[in-house]
Amino acid sequence: MNSIGARVRARRGGPPPRDNRTMDNRDVARLLVQTADLMEIAAEDPFRIRSYRNAATAIEACPESVLEILQDPARKVTDLPGIGKGMAANLHEIAVRGSFERRDQLLERYPPTALELLKIQGLGPKTIALLWEHYRVSTIDDLERICREHKLRLLPRLGAKLEEKVLRSIATYRQSAGRFLLSVADEVATELCHYLAETPGVDKVTPAGSLRRGRETVGDLDLLVTGAGAASALDRFIAHPSVTEVLAKGPNKASARFGPHAIQVDVRALPKESYGAALQYFTGSKDHNIALRARCLKLGFTLNEYGLFRLDDNTKVAGETEERVYAQLGLAWIPPELRENHGEIEAAAANRLPHLVELAGIRGDLHMHTLESDGRATLEEMAAHARALGYQYIAISDHSKALAMANGLDERRVLAFAERVRELQDSLGIHVFSSIECDIRKDGAMDLDDEALASLDLVIGSVHSYMNQDSAEMTARLLRALECPYLRVLGHPTGRLLLAREPFSFDFDRVVDAAVRRNVALEINASPERLDLHDTLLHAAKLRGARFVIDTDSHHPQHLANMRYGVTMARRGWLEASDIVNTLPLKEFQEQLTAL
Repeated sequence: MNSIGARVRARRGGPPPRDNRTMDNRDVARLLVQTADLMEIAAEDPFRIRSYRNAATAIEACPESVLEILQDPARKVTDLPGIGKGMAANLHEIAVRGSFERRDQLLERYPPTALELLKIQGLGPKTIALLWEHYRVSTIDDLERICREHKLRLLPRLGAKLEEKVLRSIATYRQSAGRFLLSVADEVATELCHYLAETPGVDKVTPAGSLRRGRETVGDLDLLVTGAGAASALDRFIAHPSVTEVLAKGPNKASARFGPHAIQVDVRALPKESYGAALQYFTGSKDHNIALRARCLKLGFTLNEYGLFRLDDNTKVAGETEERVYAQLGLAWIPPELRENHGEIEAAAANRLPHLVELAGIRGDLHMHTLESDGRATLEEMAAHARALGYQYIAISDHSKALAMANGLDERRVLAFAERVRELQDSLGIHVFSSIECDIRKDGAMDLDDEALASLDLVIGSVHSYMNQDSAEMTARLLRALECPYLRVLGHPTGRLLLAREPFSFDFDRVVDAAVRRNVALEINASPERLDLHDTLLHAAKLRGARFVIDTDSHHPQHLANMRYGVTMARRGWLEASDIVNTLPLKEFQEQLTAL
């Protein structure tokens, strides 16, 4: 092979592209996103960059393998939304050799490690290009050295404050390195649970650890297997074609790195009589288990992964089920999401555990985007998918005009779209509220005038820009936005992107108190990249009287399934159905909407 990419790799000694025979849609989408990132660093045409990102979104959401579509002479990949002839040519090249010429050209200009710099908060593509031009900075280590030598501040439009921010962001990034989004871990666990359950003689395969507790990010996976065939399941696990490295293999445990993310998975074979104790032990958290063992000692017991035993004669009194273990300690069974030693043991002892919200209790989704802005489906398609999920209502909340790159709606389009929703209402089979995700400008003003906002059933206000404001400025900005009489929901309130961007700083208590006074609900954004708000802030806001909505921020019908992650965050925050506005049936929700 004599491609540009081959020459670049030969010169740098880097790894070749992934074997295209094992690539799935996510891998293909990742190549397009990487190319878009490199194009941003190169300051290329924003609309071309957007075309790559849109294509990546369409491919990742496609239920079929794009590479298989390419191989079918009866199919056209250009039938997929966002895939034109030029992008189709790129996909054909990826199918043949695992990369494509435009990506290879950019990798000749910038090293692949430059992509990692985009994960550092405070650095945009222009700054990364500047760092490369002046100092040949291409790695996190290079960047840290430049900041510690106070050389970043010598570049145009940069300064000492940015150096400090970048150093803090590097420290945060390194702490999160080796962690994975909850959705990624969930997908791997689901695949492996089905796979291992096919082993003859296996009774149960259960995820434990931070995945079972619903943490926003996961470091590794713990899977527990019971049944006569549990030991055979360990052999079957390490033989899986997606295992990239076997770390350990014994009679009761196998560890390996799995899939393109190389996430570590530990599979444990357990006897039936110890299943409950092991599930409790390996679910954690560490702090919860320490507190629980302290309670055991006070009551004359000792607890480990094999069971609950009396201290005086080592008699086993529980172990087969978690419920029995907790009951023997005088506790109600504690949902895994609460096991963080935040008062759950005391609440269980006093029979005061909350009745946590459940996915089945969600009646509607209030935040989704369509082709009107940067979504990948029509209003009708989003409504049909929501109806299939059993929802009673949805709100279409496309972007406002400030997000020009997302084709945001101006006042004229908002009024026209609201009218279209009203005209289609009877034909959709589900109640659709006209809505908008309205940008909160730098000074806290809303991005649309009052006439446009007043025409809508629901207004979500969100911050998408100027996230580097100091705490006082951001607090004032949010407080001004909350004064808008049409605002009903504060969207993704901290602005964080997991493993990519830290939350912006503001006085959370003051903002929550203002939201409570103004009857504005706080959003729990269920997008796996956000999961904003998180558990401790949710619990704190609940105690201050806040109400919440759980939304998916969907840009494709398939994203509506992410609601489960938002529910998980709500459960971790001790929220009940009564705390969540969109658990209400349609008629009651409409009444609440006028009260919000």
